[in-house]
Amino acid sequence: MATTFVHSTLIPIHGAMTLPREYYASSEIHAEELARIFMDRWLCVGRASELAAPGDYVVRQLGTAGVIILRDSAGLVRGFHNTCRHRGTRLCEVPAGNLGGRIVCPYHSWTYALDGRLIGAPSTAGMEHFDRGEWPLHAVHVAEWEGFIFMNLSAQPQPFEEAFAPVLGKFERFNLPALRSARRIDYDVQSNWKLLFQNYSECYHCTPVHPALVKLTPATSGENDLFEGPFLGGFMVINEDAGSMTMSGRACGLPVSPDLTDDDHRRVYYYSIFPNMLLSLHPDYVMFHTMWPDGPGRTRITCEWLFHPDTLADPAFDPNDGVEFWDMTNRQDWHICEESQRGIMSPAYRPGPYSPRESLSVAFDREVLAALGRG
Repeated sequence: MATTFVHSTLIPIHGAMTLPREYYASSEIHAEELARIFMDRWLCVGRASELAAPGDYVVRQLGTAGVIILRDSAGLVRGFHNTCRHRGTRLCEVPAGNLGGRIVCPYHSWTYALDGRLIGAPSTAGMEHFDRGEWPLHAVHVAEWEGFIFMNLSAQPQPFEEAFAPVLGKFERFNLPALRSARRIDYDVQSNWKLLFQNYSECYHCTPVHPALVKLTPATSGENDLFEGPFLGGFMVINEDAGSMTMSGRACGLPVSPDLTDDDHRRVYYYSIFPNMLLSLHPDYVMFHTMWPDGPGRTRITCEWLFHPDTLADPAFDPNDGVEFWDMTNRQDWHICEESQRGIMSPAYRPGPYSPRESLSVAFDREVLAALGRG
């Protein structure tokens, strides 16, 4: 069945207004968002290729919850809270590396296998009723999709296949599992996470904020096929005289897949994956962001650029042409979102009317409010 795309201005918003100030300033609402959204939904933690060998791990921090994501000795991806079962000490201080076959607490050397089992606990042999089998690491649910790893901190999460049903198979033609990372940049942005999602979801701001971007893609060209619920987005058109979103305007790599359609070669697809992932699919590379809220006015962001492996092996291509374009554009977005955050802190701020061109931002707000029980 052919996908139906709708221009953003044709998606009803019914006079929607921006959110009240407390949604960007309140520590209480931030705590509620962590508990009811980020601790309950599936969160992207990065690429499966980061865990290439047994023992490879990364640590992700969400509020007070630290999580170790690793590849075990059988090749399975697993997740565990970064907390020793003895005195609660953090097990991994370094954010990424290789564990060498076991996890050892730096405090009292309690030792765990890569599958979470407690396999060593010094000076416990004589302890009455102590059974190592009763003290494994606290596990975290994990799932893999299109070469990405997701975690869920809920004790009983919605099954991943059910939660992601609207996008399962949607991006298969982009060859995502086979793509390889060329660059990763971390950003520390003084803005509420919701402002960043709202900004990503519209190009109403593109003409004043992104002069280089609008030379490559018309700011009013967006059409969307997902415009309600946790997954939102669609495409924007690349101008006929441009090859991709790069500093030069030329493609900076081979097509990411031979399965792309003629339309795919003239478009960039932008999708938000609620609540912490932004996925941007170009004909020659794929960019994704992961967002980690750290208080009502701060968000840690990682952006990564993925290319066909043959692009990275071919000196004729310059992946930095695309990386530099989006690093520039990212920083423009972060700056304007920080200015929004500062302005919203003013006692003069009141909710304002959304434009019809911001219909996906309206849909995002509705998903947030529904998750908080206020929809």
